[in-house]
Amino acid sequence: MAAIRTFSNDNSGFNYIMKNLVLFTLLFLTTSSLAQSPETFDLTTYTVPTGWKKNNDKKDLVIYAITNNVKGTYCQLGIYKSTTSKGNLQADFESEWQSLIVSTYKPTTKPELVPAASENRWEAQGGVAPFTFNNAPSIAMLITMSGYGRCTSIVVLTNTEDYQPQIEKFLESVTMKKLEPATAQVVTPVTSATSLPIAPVVAAKSSGYKFNTINFDDGWTSTEQEDWVQVVKGNITVLIHYPNKSADTYNSQLLDGLKNAWNVLVAPRYSTASYFEFKPIHSWQSVEFAEADAVENNTGKAVHVVLFKINYSTGMGKYMEFITPDKKTFEQEFGAWHDTSYGWEKMENMVGYNRFAVAEEDLKGKWSNNFSGMTQYVNAYTGADAGASAHSSVQNFVFSAGNNYHWDISVASGMVGAMKFQNTKSDGTFTMVNNWQIKFSDIEGKPKTYDVYFSCIKGARILSLSDTSYPGYTDYARVN
Repeated sequence: MAAIRTFSNDNSGFNYIMKNLVLFTLLFLTTSSLAQSPETFDLTTYTVPTGWKKNNDKKDLVIYAITNNVKGTYCQLGIYKSTTSKGNLQADFESEWQSLIVSTYKPTTKPELVPAASENRWEAQGGVAPFTFNNAPSIAMLITMSGYGRCTSIVVLTNTEDYQPQIEKFLESVTMKKLEPATAQVVTPVTSATSLPIAPVVAAKSSGYKFNTINFDDGWTSTEQEDWVQVVKGNITVLIHYPNKSADTYNSQLLDGLKNAWNVLVAPRYSTASYFEFKPIHSWQSVEFAEADAVENNTGKAVHVVLFKINYSTGMGKYMEFITPDKKTFEQEFGAWHDTSYGWEKMENMVGYNRFAVAEEDLKGKWSNNFSGMTQYVNAYTGADAGASAHSSVQNFVFSAGNNYHWDISVASGMVGAMKFQNTKSDGTFTMVNNWQIKFSDIEGKPKTYDVYFSCIKGARILSLSDTSYPGYTDYARVN
């Protein structure tokens, strides 16, 4: 089998071959080969493997387990009660991994991730890592489901491959409840910073797009600037820095990289600084945190400054600069520094304010998305090469006069050496439902409505689209 990390026959170690989990692709199948009747816990319906025993009675977690005392083997399945989503699948998985796996089992490596799956407006992400239990190797598998504004997880723990068929059948049986779509945050776009009640907002950069300033209903105001998006509420300012080659360059020493980023992004705008503290946190997704009291060059005001970034495994982390009157104000709003790599959600979520409304005239031209990936397979028992599969796609939207558009997608996928090629396209007209939704007359043979927004990078914007019936944003860059 070339799909799941397994143990050698004597359970003495791991066969490090997991680049993909076949069983994970079965997650959203709606039929089960198990004879027992399905059970439901919160939003998750599943069938318990025959002979497994329920061994807990908690409101937020149900656990099923099986052991073999002769062989000294075990397997445990945990289904968790849903919680409020942190906004997207990546954030949910990373938070669940830290709270459910890292804090309890102390895995020895970062999780090996598998491609996300989706069905019925639920998305899922899986990951596996080794840990030690009773001085012997075990594995922890986390599968996190995110949808409808909720998040829930399944945790699998085992020290043997003996129960692999039962794990697969259990996951085959899992279905997630369909809910009413989560109500999106209502956002009121404005076109001029002067109409806002918050005085400290700097005038927006004129970028040629209609909406350069957005007033969010929760009191935060985002304004596009040359090198960052400025987000303000009351006496708190957050700068979401655009990607910067000098600041983002890789450094094998986390502390040295943090100091370099401070010197590039922060230091030039302050005349003096004191009480410096550089406090990075080493983890599979390291945290960069630096703070100081400083004096602003342009106002002469004394402020407290924090530079923050989480280095996500996907490479999507952003430097953010938090500016408050003093350290107490910062900690009241975002919480104090702590030495764990989780629990930073209040600061993490600020990156979501790099979000701007879309007008019809902003779309004219060609927008393109390119994606490619490869999975290498290795036989779990022999270690021999089992081939590789690859996937590559190019998707384009071309918007023209008269609200006309052309859409096309080309896909190449399959085992290397025997790849299949497909493409499809359509033409039609689009209408803006509002500045956050767009409706196309024909995508793959039927009308479709997408949620839409712009995010800013230096000198350009990224167009993000998400099919309302199949959530998950895809980013497009302007080609012309």
